[in-house]
Amino acid sequence: MLTIHHLGHSQSERILWLCEELDVPYELKRHERDPITLLSPPALKALHPLGAAPVIEDDGLILAESAAIIAYIIAKHGRGRLQLGATHQDFASYLYWFHFANGNLQPVMGRSMIVGRLGLAPDHPMQRTVQGRLDRVMALLDARLGEADYLAGSVFTAADIMSVFSLTTMRLFQPLDLQPYPHILTYLQRIGARPAYRRAMAKGDPGLTPMLT
Repeated sequence: MLTIHHLGHSQSERILWLCEELDVPYELKRHERDPITLLSPPALKALHPLGAAPVIEDDGLILAESAAIIAYIIAKHGRGRLQLGATHQDFASYLYWFHFANGNLQPVMGRSMIVGRLGLAPDHPMQRTVQGRLDRVMALLDARLGEADYLAGSVFTAADIMSVFSLTTMRLFQPLDLQPYPHILTYLQRIGARPAYRRAMAKGDPGLTPMLT
């Protein structure tokens, strides 16, 4: 059986959610962050050199990186569901938004968190640069969700699973006001109504109320 190593309040929630959507059976092994450093515990470092989550085990295979894990599970266990094929009219949109999550959205959230902890003045060049990039990324995302129900288009896909962590749980580490982005807020309510999402969040982080507003 597939084993998912889940670190509390992390991108590994994506993998639980994917498996819940696909009805793929799995064993969940939960790991807690160090209460002081908030870093991964030694048990994860014993599994993978980077000591980060998610990590899965499957028939002797150990695989990290959430995007790689999602592609692997869809291909091997999900019968190709939640992705769009090359003949689908929204294939390019699916590819773009699937990779947008870790190519733009999550990195700029991470940079914003780091720069914010430096305590720089709002007009500091580094602060302005990072904030400007974050503003553009969020505006682009909001515009997309104003024209389509889901990131790839009219249907829910793994592109949505890749992106939601950055808009929700990541805000525990880097607060972000979503009020200027009404389409994102509407989208998060749509996501929050999905039974598979609710199950995944309850199993992975039972003490956390999903940050959908």
